[in-house]
Amino acid sequence: MDTERKSDQPEPAKQDGIVLTEAQKKSQRERSIAIAWTLGILVVLFFAVTLVKGPAVLVRPL
Repeated sequence: MDTERKSDQPEPAKQDGIVLTEAQKKSQRERSIAIAWTLGILVVLFFAVTLVKGPAVLVRPL
C-alpha cells in the first residue's frame, strides 16, 4: 500500500546546487594542495623541534 502512495506523489525537482566552473575547480584544488603542504610542513616542524629538544620535553617540575 505504501508503494501506491509513493507513486502517486510527484518527485521533487532535483537541485544541482552550486556548479563550479573549471577555473574555480582548479583554483579550489590548488588552494587545497597549498593548505595540505602547509599542514604537512607544520607537522614536520613540530616533530623536528621535539627531536631537537629530546627527552627534556617530558621532564618538567611539578
